[in-house]
Amino acid sequence: MKVLVTGGAGYVGGTAAAMLLDQGHEVNILDDCSTGYADTVDPRATFFKESLLDANAVATSLSGCDAVLHFGAKSLVGESVVKPDIYWETNVSGTRILLDAMRAAAIPTLVFSSTAATYGEPKEIPIAESAVTDPTNPYGASKLAVDYMISAQAKAYGLAAISLRYFNVAGAFKSQRGWLAERHNPETHLIPNVLRATAANPLKVFGEDWPTKDGTCVRDYVHVVDLIGAHISALSAAIAGSHEIINLGSGGGYTVKEVIAAAESALGRPVPYEMAPRRAGDPAVLIADITKAGKLLSWKPERDLQSMVGDALASFQ
Repeated sequence: MKVLVTGGAGYVGGTAAAMLLDQGHEVNILDDCSTGYADTVDPRATFFKESLLDANAVATSLSGCDAVLHFGAKSLVGESVVKPDIYWETNVSGTRILLDAMRAAAIPTLVFSSTAATYGEPKEIPIAESAVTDPTNPYGASKLAVDYMISAQAKAYGLAAISLRYFNVAGAFKSQRGWLAERHNPETHLIPNVLRATAANPLKVFGEDWPTKDGTCVRDYVHVVDLIGAHISALSAAIAGSHEIINLGSGGGYTVKEVIAAAESALGRPVPYEMAPRRAGDPAVLIADITKAGKLLSWKPERDLQSMVGDALASFQ
C-alpha cells in the first residue's frame, strides 16, 4: 500500500511514516515544517515540503497513493484561543482541500487523527463516542468541523473513513535512525515537562484536592507506538461509505502524582515540583472509553505509563 502521511515531519506523523515504512509500505509525506522538522522525515519516504493549503501540492503528493493518514494540523489549545483564524484555515480549509483532491484522484480511504477535545467538558466518565460534542476551544471545534466534513464526504461519495479521538500522546519510537520523540516549542505536555523539571524550574501541579485517589487530576495517555498501531489498523478497517468515530486511550488514566512517581523511578531521583491552585475549567478526570477500538480495530494499548516515561527519557539522552 502507498500512503500519504500529512504532518509527517511531526512527532506523531513522523512516527506513523516510519512504522509504515518498516512494515513495507510506500510513504509520501506532506508537511510545510511550520511546527514539524525536516530532519524527522524518514529518507525512505518521498517528501513534499508544502502546505496543506496549496491545492496543487496536495494533488501532487497524492499521486499513486491508496490511502491517507491525516495528521497535518495546528494543535495548541491556548494558541487556538488567541489565533482562531489560523486553526480554521489550516485544520478546516486545509482538510477541505485534501478531501477534494482525494476525490479527484479516486483515493478511497482516509484515517483522520482527531482529538478528544471535540467532547469538551464531559458529563460522563469514561467518555464514549456517543457523548455530546461541545468543544470549549477553537482547536477542538476545528477538529469537530473536520469530522462533520468527513461524514458528509463518506455519505455523498463513498469515502471509507475513520476518525480516531484521543487525549495525550506520550513516549517515543526508536526508528532505524534513532528516537522519534516530542519536540514542541513551547512544550505543554506533562511527561516531558516532568522529566525536565529542575530545582530551579520545578513542575507545577495544579491542585491536590480533586476528588481522585491522590487528589491530583486524572488524565488519559497513550503510547505513540500504540497510537500509530491503531491508525495503521484503521486503514484496513475503514468501510466504503462509512465514517466511524473511535476513541483511543489507556483504558484507565493516570493521576499527575502517578506520572511524577513513574518519572522518579525512571530518573532514579526525586522530581522537583510545587503545588499551585486549581486552574479554572480543569476537569478532575478525563478518560476515554476504548471499548469500540477493541471491537472494530482489535486494538488495545500494550504499553503502560512506565513504558511511556522510560521511552521518553531514553529519547532525551
